[in-house]
Amino acid sequence: MDFNVKRFAADAGTFLSRAVQFTEEKLGQAEKTELDAHLENLLGRAECTKHWTEKIMKQTEVLLQPNPNVRIEEFLYEKLEKKAPTRMNNHELLGQSMIDSGNEFGPGTAYGNALIKCGETEKQIGGAERELIQSSAINFLTPFRNFLEGDFKTILKERKLLQNKRLDLDAAKTRLKKARVADARAAMWTEELKKAEQELRITQSEFDRQAEITRLLLEGVSSTHAHHLRCLTDFVEAQTTYYAQCYQYMVDLQKQLGSFPSTFSSNNNQSSGSAGAGGAGAGSAGASISVPSIPLSASLPAPVAGRASSGFSELRNSSGSRKARVLYDYDAAGSSELSLLADEVIMVSSVPGMDSDWLMGERGSQKGKVPITYLELLN
Repeated sequence: MDFNVKRFAADAGTFLSRAVQFTEEKLGQAEKTELDAHLENLLGRAECTKHWTEKIMKQTEVLLQPNPNVRIEEFLYEKLEKKAPTRMNNHELLGQSMIDSGNEFGPGTAYGNALIKCGETEKQIGGAERELIQSSAINFLTPFRNFLEGDFKTILKERKLLQNKRLDLDAAKTRLKKARVADARAAMWTEELKKAEQELRITQSEFDRQAEITRLLLEGVSSTHAHHLRCLTDFVEAQTTYYAQCYQYMVDLQKQLGSFPSTFSSNNNQSSGSAGAGGAGAGSAGASISVPSIPLSASLPAPVAGRASSGFSELRNSSGSRKARVLYDYDAAGSSELSLLADEVIMVSSVPGMDSDWLMGERGSQKGKVPITYLELLN
């Protein structure tokens, strides 16, 4: 019991000494030991890392789950260490509604069949979104959260210890200064002076040791940056996969819808007529939906910089023409453009003032603008 009392008294004395030193520093009545510039720099970088890690985490969570109520619910389940109930996401809900309505209208009808196909695609996109969220949570959000709740909390703990050791050191310096003044007045204070000097040596040693521990932890933030960079790469790859899947699902759906007759062509005619009666688009009431034919490998045409860009540059700087092979089908967006079929060979030339991403294409008597990303120049 006596031991506990003594320990409590010692702790209370240490706390009081630190409080007095801290207050006097704030009032400008006591000197403060400054940390070296390198350590201050490391502390600033750690705080910056913590700030932006929190902000990136928060915005990523908003991106992956825009509904704040659902985010709060998932947070509570996580804190309670319980599994959150599985619920359909927005794409899956929309898809199910489309499928149910399509079955109601009748799968044998064009509209009902189209609704079912759209619904199935929406549910596929919902599944891809679920995979993105799961992958991002494991490979991106969890490492960021581990840093904030693990490494950075350890840094905060050691920094707090360093602050206390500094206050102890400065309090010891103050006591030594007072002991020297008293010793100069009376020899009887010699023992007090020796005690103050010994205390200063001990507190200085403890401060130096704690400063080194804190420095080593703070230098580890560089490793954290390297790890977070790998996590960021994983997040980008997950997004790339997700958007590529969504794009491919929609391209496939467009192709399927393109095979349906335009059952509701009267609506299209009315809208076309209001936009401009007698136009070219008004005469194709029974036409199928136009779908660009893009390879199932999924990606959009690569930038020209990756394919014989020098050849296109030379062509734009000359007044001649070259043969070019068409890489993908292309549907003209207007009368000034030329529709293309994959693997056909056309003549292309440059026209002054034309956008650098386009060339003038010729096929027999047909002529119009063509995108260079769909072409490969032939020798």
